[in-house]
Amino acid sequence: MTSSQTVAPSSDAAPQDMPVVVREPIAYKLPVTGAVVVILEVLMGVVSHGDTRFQLATKADFLKIPVITLGARPVIAVMVLVAVAVTAYLWTRAVTRMKIGTWAGLLLGATFIIAFLTWAGAGRSTVIPLATILSSTLALSVPLVFGGLAGVVGERSGTINIAIEGQLLGGAFLGAVVASITGSAWAGMIAAPFAGILVALLLALFGLKYRVNQIVVGVVLNVFVSGLTSFLFSTVLSDNPTRLNASMRLPTIPIPVLSQIPVIGPVLFRQTILVYLMYAAVAVLSFMLFRSRWGLRMRACGEHPRAADTVGINVMRTRVNNLMLGGALAGLGGAFFTIGSGLAFTKDMSSGNGYIALAAMILGAWNPIGTLYAALLFGFATAVGQTLSVIGSPIPANIILMIPYIVTVFAVAGFVGRVRAPAAEGVPYP
Repeated sequence: MTSSQTVAPSSDAAPQDMPVVVREPIAYKLPVTGAVVVILEVLMGVVSHGDTRFQLATKADFLKIPVITLGARPVIAVMVLVAVAVTAYLWTRAVTRMKIGTWAGLLLGATFIIAFLTWAGAGRSTVIPLATILSSTLALSVPLVFGGLAGVVGERSGTINIAIEGQLLGGAFLGAVVASITGSAWAGMIAAPFAGILVALLLALFGLKYRVNQIVVGVVLNVFVSGLTSFLFSTVLSDNPTRLNASMRLPTIPIPVLSQIPVIGPVLFRQTILVYLMYAAVAVLSFMLFRSRWGLRMRACGEHPRAADTVGINVMRTRVNNLMLGGALAGLGGAFFTIGSGLAFTKDMSSGNGYIALAAMILGAWNPIGTLYAALLFGFATAVGQTLSVIGSPIPANIILMIPYIVTVFAVAGFVGRVRAPAAEGVPYP
């Protein structure tokens, strides 16, 4: 079905009874992307040689899957053929101004990923550990998902939360300190959300009560938390690391039966409690945001606060409560950096993940499910970069380190125009 609009003719139009059809411009973004992907895959196929070895299981898996050895050029050639077919579909649908299925973009991305990994491991004695990459993808996505959800609940109610980076960092710091003092990683996990809540209250105080520009306040809070945690790390934690900054890790909890499923079982169901809480948070928020009175009131405050106030909704209280909820989620995500990974706290260990979480929120269209998908994309890019830096690849090391940030920039730049932010985000009320 073509996209068009019928506009009534003006009084001087000729003939008077003939409508004017205004057609939407052709969307070249995805077709051009497909053409670029095809070109890159062809180049990778030309320079590839030898075989690529893929590892689909780890030593701890119940079902042992042997290493699969495939010829690099045949695999890439198949990916090129699939990419050409998808690109032809994209051009056909774009020229005829017909809706493009989501599956086409996903399939195109899958062909590029497979071709890229095949090219990176071609002719090398090392293996491409797909199971490890997938498991790392999920783990690295945890702070991004929690941070993105913090942004969703804040901005859906009308408050711009740029302070996610500070909330993640605060959660990592407090989680490590409390876990070290109590000797329990579980206590650290419980304490971490309170650091995020504290940062959220400061954002509410200055951004909502005193009407300071919320973006400016968020950036200032990020700098403040970074400076404060760095100071405490240098002056307090470093003097007594075994007592205040020990390396502690939450235990891995395998789900019976499910964790034994080949490939996906260890990835999804052999994780720490933080990952399972992430599953629950995404599911609960997805339901509550669009299927409950609480979600309706939240979205009303973000879209039209005056109308919400008219029907008796306390806009200020709703926004503050949602900021606190978002802060708790972000603080919980920050715990991943320390007790979730078995690491001691270090300066600025959140490493800009709060800003990537914001990008995931935008790319996910302020939707919990969309935010999860976007965070998994960024987590996968990080996992691939880390894996290639270990096993070696023809790509320079500095370029590998840039992979997650390059993916972030291109993903947001390519798709941000398709989404709309809540109408009243960042607008103080009353």
